[in-house]
Amino acid sequence: MKNFIAHNDKIRNEMLETISYASTVEDLFTQIPIKMKELQLNNPLSELESQRFFKTLASKNKTKYSYFMGGGIYNKFIPACIDYIAKRFEFLTAYTPYQPEISQGTLQVIYEFQTMISRITGMDIANASMYDAASACAEAVLMSYRINKGKKNKALISNKLNPEYIEVIKTYLWAENIEIEFFDDIPNNNSDYCCVLLQYPDYYGEIEEIKSIDTILIVCTNLSALSIITPPTNADIVIGDVQPLGIPMSYGGPHAGYMACKQQYMRQLPGRLVGRTVDKDGAQAFTLTIQTREQHIKREKATSNICSNQSLIALMATLYLTLLGEKGFKQTGILSANLAHALSKMLNGKGIKTLSKNFFNEFLIQVDDSDKFLSNLKNKGILGGIKIDENKVLVCTTEMNTEEEIVNYIEAV
Repeated sequence: MKNFIAHNDKIRNEMLETISYASTVEDLFTQIPIKMKELQLNNPLSELESQRFFKTLASKNKTKYSYFMGGGIYNKFIPACIDYIAKRFEFLTAYTPYQPEISQGTLQVIYEFQTMISRITGMDIANASMYDAASACAEAVLMSYRINKGKKNKALISNKLNPEYIEVIKTYLWAENIEIEFFDDIPNNNSDYCCVLLQYPDYYGEIEEIKSIDTILIVCTNLSALSIITPPTNADIVIGDVQPLGIPMSYGGPHAGYMACKQQYMRQLPGRLVGRTVDKDGAQAFTLTIQTREQHIKREKATSNICSNQSLIALMATLYLTLLGEKGFKQTGILSANLAHALSKMLNGKGIKTLSKNFFNEFLIQVDDSDKFLSNLKNKGILGGIKIDENKVLVCTTEMNTEEEIVNYIEAV
């Protein structure tokens, strides 16, 4: 344990002498332009005084807005007990569940998460989770490349995919020398590509019929939408983000991605899977069954260099689905969709055209000036949507919006 004992003066002097840089520790920091005396810090505060100071500072933030923004991160109702359960010592730990012999409770939760994702997406199997939807998209393309044994090095990707996901995909595929071609409508001849990747509903909220194709079909989808619309069962791989399932928006993270697929592609899934079996006494037991990560097998045989799964976030998503149940999950979808269609209809009545034809809870509107439109709403306490371009705004509703907020939105435009 001696290596963990704090350095004494003798050791510090030996280190300074070895690097021949300075005679004191303070001299090491002379190259840094900012000095403490230049920061003009106030006198130290007690804990109580600090709390009062920061509460006063925080009160200057404007937080009471009606929220109509989506684009991949959604303002959803989160039952209070999710946070309480997830923070229990059995789950909230700095340790990442690498080994197959980790807590049976954690393994069972991941197993239930996989089962729920499979049921919602209509796929045969799901993995223990991904980092987020963007990395899941990129990993799915790489997975399709492996399924095709590297013989097809081009991927077809929809222009209507979340632009942030596209940027991550570009980075991943650049490193693998896989070419990307973008499309608005799926080309009839797509057999030369390792995959076709599209979003359902797409980034602009449109729900388009998923056609049969001649290669691996990857569908990125909003799980909340699948509460009331038909799951993409004709896909080979289904991916997305679990943020709508009880995960706070938290300034964009942390999130967890999910990936599900048909059974024949199971061993090409990145990350790992939890399986259910029985122990030597015949009792139910859970274990990591497939671990195709480079921590477990030779790097050249690994499906991915993904290091872990987002087990705590997956736990929160599992708790959310468990607490709502199938009926409650569907009800949130119905509420979100009804509010969106009501807002769209009222906007059309005021001469603001809805560009989306078939949509769940997000839709594109056309305005004269996007910046002016959104700024006007913000001044009236409404975050009215996401600017797409100078004349288009993406608007979103969830079950957290109220009829009163819808009316206020219409009165403010």
